[in-house]
Amino acid sequence: MKRLLILLLLGFPTVIAFAQQDAQFSQYMFNGLYINPAYAGYRQQWNVNMFYRTQWVGFPGAPKTFSIAADGSANDERVGLGVQVMNDKLGAQNNTSFYATYAYRIPLDDYNNKTLALGISGGFVQQRLDVTALDPVDHDDPLLMNAKKTALMPDARFGIFYNSERLYAGLSADNLITNVFQKGDALRTYLPLKPHLYFTVGGLVPLSDVLLLKPSFLLKEDFAGPTSFDLNAFLLINKMIWIGASYRTAVFNKTAIDNSLTKSGAIVGMLEVFVNDKLRIGYAYDQTINGTAANNYTTHEISLSYFFPAQRARMMSPRYF
Repeated sequence: MKRLLILLLLGFPTVIAFAQQDAQFSQYMFNGLYINPAYAGYRQQWNVNMFYRTQWVGFPGAPKTFSIAADGSANDERVGLGVQVMNDKLGAQNNTSFYATYAYRIPLDDYNNKTLALGISGGFVQQRLDVTALDPVDHDDPLLMNAKKTALMPDARFGIFYNSERLYAGLSADNLITNVFQKGDALRTYLPLKPHLYFTVGGLVPLSDVLLLKPSFLLKEDFAGPTSFDLNAFLLINKMIWIGASYRTAVFNKTAIDNSLTKSGAIVGMLEVFVNDKLRIGYAYDQTINGTAANNYTTHEISLSYFFPAQRARMMSPRYF
């Protein structure tokens, strides 16, 4: 199991010895459905977002993640609808997921600029373990070699999202029921699916007529390994160009974690260009800075968004979140 353990322990940028399972996106703020189902319909126009992330390029078995999502609003912007498909490959592990999302949006003012949304997603996760990609110490391990290598499990997500013109906050959870359907075989033993909790807060600070500052943070908790923390800031130039940076680290807040372990750390540079009111192109560059072998490998993430303008424009303010 040596190779499998190495890939799993190094696969995500939280900490070397305890890896969180959910895929990592640096441009998560443009992939709102992945973080929170209550985000569906926030933009009040239908849009499609695509993301491809290749982490630690050149490292054998390094994570590769592809996601495509679409969401929009209905019933006079009171309802948000969305769908998302994602594939996440890490070494011998390959997960594919599909979710359909429903969100109910409650206006908190007469201008529809303050909204509280409740969202739920339901779908399926297909989990696969390719034992041919492994080099186990014990080739006769019956748990690994004879157990089920593929499973299709239902899953559910839930979230709350608040936004105003200058502030947003969200709380969400995923993998809520998959662990109930994982059987006691190699998948459950070596690749357990655990609930994850996300907490996000961000704001908008006008600096001038053409410059806006958008700070935010993301807290991710899997209740087993260390807590992951992202601190982000974007400078919006003339509503067309977004230049951003992030710092990602881990918080050792579990009694079972040895404080002598090396914490993960990464810095991220991002550039987003709104070509017009329909098309956004984005790129993120991640560099690990925690003093491990991962420092020798870079991470790249590209994204595209396409927006379908509503026939009846009712949006009272631009959607920057």
